[in-house]
Amino acid sequence: MKTEEMVCVMCPLGCRLTVTIEDNGEIIVSGNKCPRGIEYGKQEVTEPLRILTSSVLVNNGELPLVSVKTNKPVPRRLIGEIMEILKKTVVEAPVKSGDIILEDVLGTGADIVATRNVERIKTA
Repeated sequence: MKTEEMVCVMCPLGCRLTVTIEDNGEIIVSGNKCPRGIEYGKQEVTEPLRILTSSVLVNNGELPLVSVKTNKPVPRRLIGEIMEILKKTVVEAPVKSGDIILEDVLGTGADIVATRNVERIKTA
């Protein structure tokens, strides 16, 4: 049997959860005040997911970087690999908020999307 304590972030209540993984694999969550806490606790001990925010380089942009994020949570264990991909990613200006920078990153089903506009440098 293994027990973990955590704070649920699925709603503003911030319940203190106790999640127990029984020897038979059953997961028991207690301390939640809403049903979302049960799912959050189970997810955190089996395959934690996170929204990833970062930035990528922009060629010929008024700004050198554009902020990006995943459009859905990705497995926490893949964040380092995704960051390595983002370090090597360069896009060409203009970039519009909502543009897909990378599709289905590492087969997660999540896209990397721009979260702001970066206009192209105006030449004289």
